[in-house]
Amino acid sequence: MNQKNMCPRFEKALMILNHRWNTLLIYQLLDGPQRYSTIKNQLSISSRVLTERLKELESEEIVLRTVIPSTPVVIEYELTEKGYAITPVLKAIEEWSSKWVTIAEE
Repeated sequence: MNQKNMCPRFEKALMILNHRWNTLLIYQLLDGPQRYSTIKNQLSISSRVLTERLKELESEEIVLRTVIPSTPVVIEYELTEKGYAITPVLKAIEEWSSKWVTIAEE
């Protein structure tokens, strides 16, 4: 594919998904709303990076941040309609990787 002819929207989509942790974060949220600590523990990601990625995905309207007023305050993250729309793409990658990607044994 000639990069000069690449659609700017397609290029931006790849940039969002290729940003380290973003795809795994979106994949994690396919299970539904989750608290920050749950996401952090599931992905073994640093707090700084997780916070940056969540803010980025929130600004792209892929993730919704909800503050639940309680004591203590609870914050949940979930995919928006736009975020859930990525599901078929991630499932296709999951199927492709199951068939074609091998992991070197350590």
